[in-house]
Amino acid sequence: MDPNPVLERRLVGLVRQDPDLMRVLETTATLGLNDWLVFSGSVYQCVWNALTGRSPGHGVRDFDLGYFDADFSWEAEDAVIRRVAAAFDEPLRSRVEVRNQRRVSEWFPAKFGEPYPPVACTAEALDRFVAPAFAIGVRMETDGDVRVVAPFGLDDAFGLIVRPNPNRPLARDWDRVVAGLRARWPEVTVIEETA
Repeated sequence: MDPNPVLERRLVGLVRQDPDLMRVLETTATLGLNDWLVFSGSVYQCVWNALTGRSPGHGVRDFDLGYFDADFSWEAEDAVIRRVAAAFDEPLRSRVEVRNQRRVSEWFPAKFGEPYPPVACTAEALDRFVAPAFAIGVRMETDGDVRVVAPFGLDDAFGLIVRPNPNRPLARDWDRVVAGLRARWPEVTVIEETA
């Protein structure tokens, strides 16, 4: 599903008003990573902060940076992690979490106890996120435009709604995730059932 163009423009505007998120996007754009996106918390939480009158960065713990490389060895991923870390100063250096999306299938089942077949691109990983509101990625293009990828659209993020992803089983840590979100954004509506 393509994001609603009005909400997409609004999201891009909010991203541009978040100094840390913009620093991550601008810096990453210079690194030549293949098929990269900054996604999940730092993106949808940017929206929630604006909607609830909180300052940019409130509650944002890290910046998930996904990229795609067919070489999914630990050594190759570690080299990218180190290169990205070298591009940032603290406190962002320790908050940018880099993962080769092709490599996630190698460790996800052991860590989360559910299958995770390999993906063919970074955007495909968004289809598997815990909730549609979380499945939003952004990238700074070479011309300075911010590209948005949101396979479930942007309605849940802008509606402050968290519901289980209908395309996957309920995450084992759903209750913990929801409790953490409610503690930081009590305005969030949680819908426990998938449609």
